[in-house]
Amino acid sequence: MSLLRSDLWCGVFVRRHNDLGHMCVVSRRGDSIAGQVFIEVDHLDGTLSLYTPAPIASRENNAAGLVFQCRFHHAEPQKVRERIAREAEFDPDLWVLSLDLRGDDLGVDLVK
Repeated sequence: MSLLRSDLWCGVFVRRHNDLGHMCVVSRRGDSIAGQVFIEVDHLDGTLSLYTPAPIASRENNAAGLVFQCRFHHAEPQKVRERIAREAEFDPDLWVLSLDLRGDDLGVDLVK
């Protein structure tokens, strides 16, 4: 099964979280067809978490959609932003979604 286009997936993610009352924006727009998606979560307590695409080898066999892994959990904001900047230098097609969320439930599939 093929994956959704990055621009459509990001648009749905942003819309869903904004409808739930969370502030969510596209911080960096990447390739509309196949850009990788990073999710930066501001926990509103001075910390950020960063979710990145999970390696294909760690996904379940039936996972057809985007699957994420938590790269940084409640880390210093500078550390997360430096990682995003390094990734953007390497992959200019990268998408970054910024979400304000007090909890940890993004509503996406995470690797175990």
